[in-house]
Amino acid sequence: MKHAFASTLQSFQPASGKQGQFFSLPALAQQYPGVRRLPVSLRIVLESVLRNCDGNKVTPEHVAQLAQWKPKAVRSDEIPFVVSRVVLQDFTGVPLLADLAAMRSTAARLGKKPKAIEPLVPVDLVVDHSIMVDYFGTKKALDLNMKLEFQRNQERYQFMKWGMQAFDTFGVVPPGFGIVHQVNLEYLARGVHKTRDGVYYPDTLVGTDSHTTMINGIGVVGWGVGGIEAEAAMLGQPVYFLTPDVVGFELTGRLREGVTATDLVLTVTEILRKEKVVGQFVEFFGEGTASLTLPDRATIGNMAPEYGATMGFPGG
Repeated sequence: MKHAFASTLQSFQPASGKQGQFFSLPALAQQYPGVRRLPVSLRIVLESVLRNCDGNKVTPEHVAQLAQWKPKAVRSDEIPFVVSRVVLQDFTGVPLLADLAAMRSTAARLGKKPKAIEPLVPVDLVVDHSIMVDYFGTKKALDLNMKLEFQRNQERYQFMKWGMQAFDTFGVVPPGFGIVHQVNLEYLARGVHKTRDGVYYPDTLVGTDSHTTMINGIGVVGWGVGGIEAEAAMLGQPVYFLTPDVVGFELTGRLREGVTATDLVLTVTEILRKEKVVGQFVEFFGEGTASLTLPDRATIGNMAPEYGATMGFPGG
């Protein structure tokens, strides 16, 4: 089937020197001029809707609805958002891996190929908040606590290792590396993905923890969802959400010496709670954003659930 917006697929030459393609929003703006004035976070979502427009789960009407987004319109339409990857934390990740194992077992019983059951987007399970402190006050404390952790949870970790080996798109980050949001920010964020056909597209995700929004600090669209939504995303299904309002938050000046990111974000949270931004995208803009360090931006994004927003997107 020919892509409904095939004219927006354009070629370019990335740094690797090989020819690549991408779905161009400026090209789409020739048909829908309002795209040029969309908030940055919505443009990233629109790219996903445009790229995944197959006439079935994502239709041309979905593209048109989001491309013609108006700041103060009535919100009644849902957006089918196909994410680039999924991040799982320990407690919800293991049940989802068990579901995949059950699907493979069922496929085998029905005489089908078990390998046909495979996450359609990359999935990373991060084991965090797991190690108990039995030993402390010595240089060997971490190693000793880690050994106890693996002894106590041997079956669980054997199952995770099986998952890593059985599924091509499933990875596990073992305990001891950091909390899931830190690992996601420092190690898992890719910036840009590429399909086998050479189509490049932005990194986007959902995670099974409300503070997945910490990734917004580096300009990645993502937020926390429940286990069922995460499992659907793993299997290539869209995450549906109501077309959001987008609230701009202007930052001016810069933080004085001695003022921490925590001071900043608690002030921001107090202001935004009064504005009732529940379920909305919040985008930060203005000269003050230029002086924000990555830890500052990540802290602002991380606190989105505390001020009720779907995302806290520190722009520039």
